[in-house]
Amino acid sequence: MSPSARLTLLSLLSATATLYFLYKSRNRQRRLLTHLRRAVVGTHCHAPPKRGKLFFLSQTNTSKVLAQRLHALLTLNDIPFDLVDPKDYEPEDLCKETLVLVVASTWDNGGPPHDGAFLVNWLAESADDFRVGALVLKDCRFAVFGVGSGSYGETFNAVARDVAAKLRKLGGRELVELEEGDVDLGDLNGVFDRWSQKILEVLNGNLKENEQGLENYVVESESEGDFSEEDDDEVEESDVVDLEDIAGKGPSRRSAVAAKANGAVNGHTVNGEKEMVTPVIRANLEKQGYKVIGSHSGVKICRWTKSQLRGRGGCYKHSFYGIESHRCMEATPSLACANKCVFCWRHHTNPVGKSWQWKMDDPLVIVDTAIDLHTKMIKQMKGVPGVKAERLSEGLSPRHCALSLVGEPIMYPEINTLVDELHRRRISTFLVTNAQFPEKIMSLKPITQLYVSVDAATKDSLKAIDRPLFGDFWERFLDSLKALKEKQQRTVYRLTLVKGWNTEDIDAYSSLFDVGNPDFIEIKGVTYCGSSATSKLTMENVPWHYDVKEFSEAIARKSDGAYEVACEHVHSCCVLLAKVDKFKVNGQWHTWIDYEKFHDLVSTGEPFTSNDYMAPTPSWAVYGAEEGGFDPQHTRYRKERHHKSAR
Repeated sequence: MSPSARLTLLSLLSATATLYFLYKSRNRQRRLLTHLRRAVVGTHCHAPPKRGKLFFLSQTNTSKVLAQRLHALLTLNDIPFDLVDPKDYEPEDLCKETLVLVVASTWDNGGPPHDGAFLVNWLAESADDFRVGALVLKDCRFAVFGVGSGSYGETFNAVARDVAAKLRKLGGRELVELEEGDVDLGDLNGVFDRWSQKILEVLNGNLKENEQGLENYVVESESEGDFSEEDDDEVEESDVVDLEDIAGKGPSRRSAVAAKANGAVNGHTVNGEKEMVTPVIRANLEKQGYKVIGSHSGVKICRWTKSQLRGRGGCYKHSFYGIESHRCMEATPSLACANKCVFCWRHHTNPVGKSWQWKMDDPLVIVDTAIDLHTKMIKQMKGVPGVKAERLSEGLSPRHCALSLVGEPIMYPEINTLVDELHRRRISTFLVTNAQFPEKIMSLKPITQLYVSVDAATKDSLKAIDRPLFGDFWERFLDSLKALKEKQQRTVYRLTLVKGWNTEDIDAYSSLFDVGNPDFIEIKGVTYCGSSATSKLTMENVPWHYDVKEFSEAIARKSDGAYEVACEHVHSCCVLLAKVDKFKVNGQWHTWIDYEKFHDLVSTGEPFTSNDYMAPTPSWAVYGAEEGGFDPQHTRYRKERHHKSAR
């Protein structure tokens, strides 16, 4: 072997030995790098600040509002903390912190909110980087509160759990255990307040920190003994609080698993059966005026019912379809929904779910109880100024049922039996579905008028507005429209316009017309229902009536004559498009319904179509009429508005 070849071989053997040594000594190398890092940055990392940091990872302001509340509580108790938006924070500075509190929401597909992504990713990368080491946060005490929705299954509070695990892996020690709040259970504020109180007591020195296992972990990391390969594995998480039990103290992870096996999670269990409406949800709904029926249904008196009892005008359904608003019952057989829409006027106090998983009440009992509760609410209107005795008497016999109160009616397994019972009593049905259960739409029996909510026209905007639980929500949405197309009775696309969210998608909306081929398209401006921690909507997102009209006229033009603007109800900021070839007869619109004819047709059991029970639309309800959709037989009442004058 030549000298040069021998030299090359020796070099290769030397390099191989070096690599082998580095491989076998990973942990020793990590310790060396850790000590080197300390030597370099120790001068500033071991100068702890006087103030703690309170981070909020928030997408819809829920976590932000909670963090602000905790910050106010800490300030009130003279405990200095900075309220921090993670997008304005440099994660490398975490090594300087001695106290860190995190309120973290879980967002899209179990990921963090946009503004918190950089911080969460930094934690993940640092925790898995052997060069950083497990002691970078050894002087830091932390606590994490998670905000999530139990209906999302495996990704429930995934961000909070991950943040807590990574902070532990980097050497941080918990002030109190991870707490997990569930927005679906209705007691998020109560759960958060109890966690905040624990934080306050620990910081005030009134409770001993739960850190025994963590101390052991830190001591082991700082020992000079040999390391095994297993030392590189992630430290096993301690038990965390899984707050599914909203009635009291949350169970540990182990007890939560046992509870789930017994069917007690995500619902109120009575006699071994899980009920949809927990005591907290029931209390929230009743506070909003709902009458809860059994374990999963509800009824509520509509403000337009009260208005027409007083002769002050009916709702848009009176103008568009001829219902008698004072004889309309607003109800639902399922308070649960598969969406968490940004414009939900219940502020997400109702349950959510992707399938029926609760105790089921008898449909005949639901109908009987709904009518009984409805008539009791009507009777309470007796003596109210302006209530007409004749209308009050008529109101005690409901003739219409709007199955659109809250939730998703077609989730109820006995929806067809319930509808049959309403029709048997000659009560018409207006059923609204959120387009996530196409198979349920296909199996529905004839409905007086069947609606599908079309809240957006593209996949991305639908996801942003409806915030659906299903991963295949767009496919379900399109299949629901296709199922609607097969129906022979009256069908409607229901569009809710949210300014700044979905008012620019005219071309995309028009492309959906052929998919479901609806008889009508209702276009309504979103109703602002006050501030909510679960929604970013403000009055700026509410369109004016002229905005709705312009959008409706543009949509009609895109249909190439298939649809025209037929009716409007100015008071409701609502416009109706109708199919010209079906409902415009000899130049006159026939959007109203012959309800008696409908019930006669249903009772025969024979097939029939929407043309068989249409009726002429009165002139005052037609688009462009001077009355603006207000029935001239009623008295227009305008509230006095007392605004402060500008000075």
